[in-house]
Order: sequence, then C-alpha cells, then structure tokens
Amino acid sequence: MAELLRGGQFLVKETKCEDVFTPEDFSEEQLMMKEAVKEFNEREIIAHKDRFEAKDYKLTEEVMKKAGELGFLGVAVPEAYGGMGMGFVSTMLTCEYISSGNGSLSTAFGAHTGIGTMPITLYGTEAQKQKYVTKLATGEWMGAYCLTEPGAGSDANSGKTTAELSVDGKSYKINGQKMWISNAGFCNMMIVFARIEEDKNITGFIVEYDPANPNGITLGEEERKLGIRASSTRQVFFSDTLVPAENMLSVRGGGFKIAVNALNVGRIKLAAACIDSQRRVTETALQYATERRQFKTPIADFGAIKAKLAEMATNTYAGEAASYRAAKDIEDRIAMRLEGGNTHQEAELKGVEEYAIECSILKVTVSEDVQACADEGIQIFGGMGFSEEAPMEAAWRDSRISRIYEGTNEINKMLSVGMLIKKAMKGHVDLLGPATAVADELMGIPSFDTPDYSELFAEEKEMIGKLKKVFLMVAGAAIQKFGTELDQHQQLLMAAANILNEIYMAESTLLRAEKNAKRFGEVAQEGQIAMAKLYLYNAVEIVTQNGKEGIISFAEGDEQRMMLMGLKRFTKYSNYPNVIALRNEIAEKLKAANKYCF
Repeated sequence: MAELLRGGQFLVKETKCEDVFTPEDFSEEQLMMKEAVKEFNEREIIAHKDRFEAKDYKLTEEVMKKAGELGFLGVAVPEAYGGMGMGFVSTMLTCEYISSGNGSLSTAFGAHTGIGTMPITLYGTEAQKQKYVTKLATGEWMGAYCLTEPGAGSDANSGKTTAELSVDGKSYKINGQKMWISNAGFCNMMIVFARIEEDKNITGFIVEYDPANPNGITLGEEERKLGIRASSTRQVFFSDTLVPAENMLSVRGGGFKIAVNALNVGRIKLAAACIDSQRRVTETALQYATERRQFKTPIADFGAIKAKLAEMATNTYAGEAASYRAAKDIEDRIAMRLEGGNTHQEAELKGVEEYAIECSILKVTVSEDVQACADEGIQIFGGMGFSEEAPMEAAWRDSRISRIYEGTNEINKMLSVGMLIKKAMKGHVDLLGPATAVADELMGIPSFDTPDYSELFAEEKEMIGKLKKVFLMVAGAAIQKFGTELDQHQQLLMAAANILNEIYMAESTLLRAEKNAKRFGEVAQEGQIAMAKLYLYNAVEIVTQNGKEGIISFAEGDEQRMMLMGLKRFTKYSNYPNVIALRNEIAEKLKAANKYCF
C-alpha cells in the first residue's frame, strides 16, 4: 500500500494516480446509496420547488423527517446510536446528492447532520450520545447550532453569551443572543456556546428546546434572505435558560476546539453539497441552449456558449475529483487511527483535523465554482435566466451563501496558508527543504534539454511540479521576510492561497483523468483528458497573476527581478494547449449526450 500523505504534503510529495480515490471507484454499496438519495431528491425536493420558494418552512421540516426515516440523517452516525455507520466517502456522497435539489433543504440537512449532530457524536459522553444522537440520527429530533453572535464575525471565540454555574453545582444559567441560526424554527435541541466566568475559551452545551416550555428561550422572526428561502433562520435569545450540568459538551473551555473541528467537517461537506448542484445547472443550461434558437441556429452551436458550457463542466469535474480525493484520505486516516487503538471519537476528530488545509481549499474553490456556474447559467438563459419562472434565478440565489458559510472564503484562504505554515513548524510538512531547493534552482542555469512528452500528461505533470515551485518560492521568501508578522499581510496570504488552491485542484483533476485513462482507455476519456488540460491551463494563468502580485508586494530590486524570472520559468509550457479546441471538444461531448456526461 502506498504511503498515506499527511495534510498539506501534496505540495512537497508526488502523488501517483493509482493512489487517489475517484468517483469511478465508488463501491456497489455507495452506488446504491447514491441512487437512493437521487431518487429521494427528485421525489421529495425537486418536485416541490415552488413550495420551498414560497417559504414553506413546514415542508422543510417534513422532508427532513422523511430523510431521517430513510437513514440519510444518520449515515455518519455509528450503528450503536441509530445510524448507518458508513465511512466518510459515503457521508460525502449522501450530502452531495441530497443537496442539489434545493438550497433550503441543503442548509437544513447540513446544519442538522454536520454541526447539529456531529459535535455530540464526537465530543459527547456515552449518556449524551444515547440520549440525543439516537433521536437526531433518525430524525425524531431536529438539531441546531448556536455559535454566531452579533459583532462576533469570524472570531468564533469572541462570543459574549454567558453560562453561570448554580450554587449547588447542578445546572448552568445561560444568557445571551445568537444569530443566523439555521433550523431554529423547528429544532428540538441546540448546541449552544457560552463563556463561563472569565474563561479564555467558550464552552459547549446541549440545550433542549420545547416551544410549550421555552425555559427562557425566545426565537426571533424568520430572517428575510437573498436565497435559501425555506431554510429556517432565526435569532435565538437566552434569558436565564437552565441547563443541567451534565449537558456540558466535552470539558469546560473546550467549546472553541469543538467549533473549529466542526468547521473542518462543515467545509468539506459544503464542497460536496455544491457538486451535484453544478452538475444540474450545467445540464439545465445545456438543454436550454440546445432548444433555444437564434438566427435559425441552436445557441449551443455558438462558440461563446460552447466556451461557457465547457468551463462549467470542467470546474464540476475538478471539484468532484478533489473532494473525493480528500474524503478518501480522511477515511483512510480514520481507519489507520482505529487500527492504532484510537476510539471512534478520537479517530474521526484527528482524521478530519489532519486534512484541515484540504477542507479549506475545497470549501473556497467549489463554492466559488458553483456560484460562477449558476451565474453563467443565467447568462446562457439570457433574459429568461433573470425570471423566477426559469430555474437559474433560484440556483444563483441559493448558491451565493456557500461563499460565506463555514468561514468566508477570504478567511479560509488565509487559514489554509496559516495552517500549512504551522504544520511546517511542527515538522509535519517539510517546507524548508523544498523551498531552499527552489531558491538554489533560481540561482542555477536552467536545463535546455528537450524533454520527452510522449506519455499522456507528461508535460502537464511537469507543469504541476513547477507550480508547486512557484508556491514554495513566493511563500518561502514571504516567510523569510515577515516571519511571525506574515498574518498581518492579508492580501499576500490570499495570493499565496490562490496559488495553493489551484495546485491541489489541478493536480486532483489530472490524477483522476490519468487514472481513468489507464483503466478505461484514452479514447473513452477524451473529454475528461481535455478537461484536465483546460483546468490546468486556467490554473497556470491564476498562479501567474497571483505569483506576480505577491512577489511585487514584498520583493525589490535584484530579488524581485530574479523571482519574476523564476515565475516566468515555472509557468511556461513547452507546448501550449489549444484552449479553444479543448473547450470545443468538451462542449461537443456535452451536446452529443445532451447531459453532463463526465
């Protein structure tokens, strides 16, 4: 078995295509689960689009209950607590296909299964899990997650909600205000974060909610939102809310850690939730473009439309490749820890935490891609796209929140680079050695030998290696210059993150296409090969721009000239791909199938 890379090591170690998991590797069980969820989505969610758009919160609750009855809410929950006990990949798969029908249901599902249920599953005592997780896994109870407060923003640990221990030590009295709470309108239980006395870190509590006996809990009115209209989103107010002491989650001051780890899981699942949405938007736009005629010609035959469809499909394929690559790495890491004697809780927590960088990369990239996809969908529909009568309008509104959920994309970009540097300082990822080697290479004379690019993706894999050198060159020099003050240079961090994101996504796409070309034949994978080449070309352009901005921001004189020359060297193809031909090839595959066919 190949070495399982640690989180972030993709940057400094080569990955072979045989060692990545792709959607084409789904087991029979996973394919059955996929079909079951797709059928549920069509029957219970997509068929009732108008009711969701009319803010039918009751429908959202009803559909969630039905999902629970079929086991979809408990895919990740161990069987001992009423769940299905399936692996991380299956969890991602369920999340992906149940989320594409409607943004409101997607939000309710994510809030319940992820941040509503998961904290108790991973941090709860045995008694807490028996009491609450069993109800949440089956849909008997609905969960919510109360972290965000007015003025708190991205600082999860800055909440002002308080928890005061009673004199007899048997209960806590919670006072405070929470906002943007998904599922608040129909939940039976909330994970609430509050500060005890002057503690540095917040503490998590399991708080039951019964409207007939509110216990000091008051709900605000349903928020009026840009999209996700039937997702129940309210403020929650706590006034002397009594919570039994045994309902503390984990340990005193452990809330910040719970929140951070919940975010890691939420980020990769959010990426999954965006994938099938992209697929559906692409397919809907394609079918409209095939039917819509201008100048006696289907608009799908026009080059400008072909370019849009090809880019939409390519980004979908890339997001899928990278998301399931990371999901399987997490699953394997969990299995490794279980074999090493860790408990289920420890294994899950550490398994996800290991790939926090990849989770942030995926959250950012896939959420931006789904928004861009919906935007282009509107453009292909033209004036009709702007009408509520057409499906694109709701798709655009519902997708917009994904760039804000689980930490805004700007926060996540800075986090991914920050986490990578911390891993390097701990010795988990060797950045110093490779960065020094790149610096030495810049001082040397480049090779003028003509490489052999006869094998599939030979040049493309070389390009990926060179893009990694760009990151090491820019980030290495920036760390050397700013040291511990690097986090104060946010625009530089974001430029570095844009480079990092493109490397992971482009490499994942290439590895997926290469693996499948080897087992299914290059002819059968012509469209996928074209997408891998197109994605890489776009990635190189993004890396070039961000690399240049980053270098110019902190380097001057000879250092700047040398690094810019290095950037040019590392982003130069020997044989540039014919991008227009690639887009046309992908578009023709889509047109011939009249659906997303990759």
